[in-house]
Amino acid sequence: MSSIDDEIKKAEEELDKTPRNKGTDHCIGKLKAKIAKLREEKTKAVSKKSGITGHGYSVKKTGHATVVLVGFPSVGKSTILNRMTNANSKTAAYDFTTLNVIPGVMEYKGAKIQMLDIPGIIEDAAAGKGRGREVIAVARSADLILIVVDVTSIHCLEIIKNELHRAGFRLNESPPNIDVVKKDRGGVFVNSAVRQTRMNDEFIKSVLNEFSIPNAELTLREDITPERLIDKISRNRAYMPMFCVVNKIDKEKDKDQAYVDKLKKGIKDDCVFISAEQGINMDALREKMFKYLGFVRLYLKQPGKDADMKMPLIVRGQYSVIMVAEKIHKDIANKFKFARIWGPSAKFGGQKVGPNHIVMDCDVLEMNFEK
Repeated sequence: MSSIDDEIKKAEEELDKTPRNKGTDHCIGKLKAKIAKLREEKTKAVSKKSGITGHGYSVKKTGHATVVLVGFPSVGKSTILNRMTNANSKTAAYDFTTLNVIPGVMEYKGAKIQMLDIPGIIEDAAAGKGRGREVIAVARSADLILIVVDVTSIHCLEIIKNELHRAGFRLNESPPNIDVVKKDRGGVFVNSAVRQTRMNDEFIKSVLNEFSIPNAELTLREDITPERLIDKISRNRAYMPMFCVVNKIDKEKDKDQAYVDKLKKGIKDDCVFISAEQGINMDALREKMFKYLGFVRLYLKQPGKDADMKMPLIVRGQYSVIMVAEKIHKDIANKFKFARIWGPSAKFGGQKVGPNHIVMDCDVLEMNFEK
């Protein structure tokens, strides 16, 4: 382990000393690839040596989506969970109150959202400090990450984001739009659909060489950066949405609005200011979670009958009519003929649509089938 740490430190020091210009891009790319590979080797070595998963750190997913609260100890994650769900997470005025993962379920606009209160992470958690790897591993099962910070320590947001980045999380990013297919022979062939301004073919080959990939075919559909190429090759990245929750704003109740506005401007990420203890802005938090998770509520009706407006069908993301039919039942999809739509996605009430029509939140959907 110490030899890997020494190699990482040496490579990082060399990277810091290397000036940034076009002439050094090739060297910088190789160093970044080397560091990424060494960190992967270190992670595998630590996991193999420890052989533990952590009591209570495995939680069965339930509901329509899972949200994980991530933050340093004593920022109020447990209080948020208790305020918003049916959970009973211990709270206290000292660090490390939560020692296991505490689940709770929040119901909002017909959607059931599982929320997980995980133990507070600490700096260097990505390297395994404070059982950080086990704690962070829970977040990989999430559909949304909420980074929770105390209003008096907003600077911790960047520290937490850095720990998650080192652990392989890519927050509010889309996966690299490239394909890397390993071959048995033939060297490296690069097929680019867009002009590459950051990396040439030799640069790309040098990065692949650091990962012991001498033969491969690459298809690039974006102007790729060394970091994005490394992420694609590493394959252990988790791409998911995130926003920040600034808790305990009641501590700043005596400050004027200008002070609060200054705090908000100091945060680059989307955020919501709350007080879980006082119940301030909790509805705003619920609404933001609902939007970030991309929920779509669909109200189903049978021909000649009223729609069931009490129990919506919940889906997430972009759904076509035929995908909705498949979600309801495979036989319904097989016998699908056409559908009628009322609501945001319809040009007019009762519009007749085909299988590829994209539904929207609060649509009323009537399926028609072949007899």
